[in-house]
Amino acid sequence: MMKLLPILAISASLFRSGMEAAAGTVTNLCACTNPVFITSNTNGGWSNGGYYVHNNMWNAASGETLYACAYNNWYVTANYPDTTDVKTYPNVHKDINNPKGTPLNNYHTITSTFAANAPHLGIYDVAYDIWLNGVANRGCTEFMVWTENYKQVPLGSIQDHVAFDGVTYSAYHYTSGGANVITLVPASAMTSGNLNLKAMFDWAINKGWMPSNPTVNQICYGVEICSTQNQPATFYFTDFSVAMN
Repeated sequence: MMKLLPILAISASLFRSGMEAAAGTVTNLCACTNPVFITSNTNGGWSNGGYYVHNNMWNAASGETLYACAYNNWYVTANYPDTTDVKTYPNVHKDINNPKGTPLNNYHTITSTFAANAPHLGIYDVAYDIWLNGVANRGCTEFMVWTENYKQVPLGSIQDHVAFDGVTYSAYHYTSGGANVITLVPASAMTSGNLNLKAMFDWAINKGWMPSNPTVNQICYGVEICSTQNQPATFYFTDFSVAMN
């Protein structure tokens, strides 16, 4: 589950869910139609509007192409075998006061909007991946919110259930070898919405699952892809914003 390299993003745009089509393709009328950035590079990325759209093929040598019109309007096509290991995490992200981050207590609110449309094929999770007290290093906290889980299994086990803004989540917690991973999985998929991230962080601190007043280093939104069952599949991202005050 651990991903390397930058993560986090921010903005708002148009989006409405589409329909599933053959071969794992989703028809989305608001999707990017004239991309200005295209990459199949395993570490390909594009800076836009203060954010970074990142192909992030951290566990695969090929099989994926990312197309972007803007940091809040992009999609990725993938074709991976029917296995269960996470291969890639294409995402949009923003660094916060890179590289040292900013203490959580500096913020009264941290909220984020999102919208994504996935093909219901293979194994994947559409997810926020947020790094506190560092990025992908020993002693940091990885805080995930899976807005859609399709046949994937989080690290750790369910330790609690919690509700934020009327949505109930199963809360997983995993610690091992210096890793600290918190994963919130909603009872049903969310294709768009607005998350109160600060409330989620405060809740985890009160549970004793992460240190008080950690630095916030990166916030990202994308998809962890394990499999597309050897078929082409397309994942669309048509909104992402983060407000920190």
